[in-house]
Amino acid sequence: MSISFSWKIKQKYDGMLVREFLRSKVELSRRALIDLKFNGGQIAVNGKEVSVRHTLVTNDELSIFFPDEKRSEILLAERLPLHIVYEDDHVLIINKESNMSTIPSKEHPTSSLANGLIHYYNENGYSYAVHIVTRLDRDTSGLLLVAKHRFAHHLLSLQQKDGDVNRTYSAILHGFLSEESGMVDLPIGRHPDSIIERTIREDGKHALTNYEVVERTTKKTLVKLRLETGRTHQIRVHMAAIGHPLIGDTLYGGKRDGIDRQALHCCNLSFIHPFTKEKMTFESDLPKDMTVLWQTP
Repeated sequence: MSISFSWKIKQKYDGMLVREFLRSKVELSRRALIDLKFNGGQIAVNGKEVSVRHTLVTNDELSIFFPDEKRSEILLAERLPLHIVYEDDHVLIINKESNMSTIPSKEHPTSSLANGLIHYYNENGYSYAVHIVTRLDRDTSGLLLVAKHRFAHHLLSLQQKDGDVNRTYSAILHGFLSEESGMVDLPIGRHPDSIIERTIREDGKHALTNYEVVERTTKKTLVKLRLETGRTHQIRVHMAAIGHPLIGDTLYGGKRDGIDRQALHCCNLSFIHPFTKEKMTFESDLPKDMTVLWQTP
């Protein structure tokens, strides 16, 4: 299934070049234009192929057809449980379980969300490659945004840069966090002795996390967190830095007290749909293991 878009040319666009019209309507990347011109795509007006220099006339029917995408040959299809919250022609929202990688890695080369997506696409006759917009750590559960084709991925990536793709997380922290809310503004970089671990360092990348306490006990605190930046392990590093590591997060000082992974869940995801321009918002309740952890004295 290839991706195509069509427009009926209104009078105000009469005399405009196809290239100018496309720039005014959609933020085509240079790669997308190359695909349309040279790599199997097509631009057509009233059913006839044209170039980007074609001049449009009122009531013309302009269509663009993107070529089928090439997939990675090493990404194998696997039948895996995918909890799809929402789907249309351009995006997928998935409520990811913990203990599932978003993409394959050396440590976990199979059974990733990406492997499951390839199988799902094959079953439904989609020729898409996998385009993850908001990745989650293997042991982090919750809402995740997938672009179904490269063009949607490009537009959503632009939104991410502009801060229009927003995520809120629920986490259970060790200890009694006394402040009702706050902000952690500490730069994050690679730990000098690890390719996985991150740490606070002066020459790291800017990282900012907002937190708000939902509920407390004497031993643990349930918080909501909103990211202003998207650094690797940002929440985990920042919470450890203020003395309240996530329960279960042994990499950053947490203990496996009643849960076998870091107690972190993406509970809210919002973005502007790249084509309808509608604001999309999705919610996800705490998963069972975090609910049990919180309710256990």
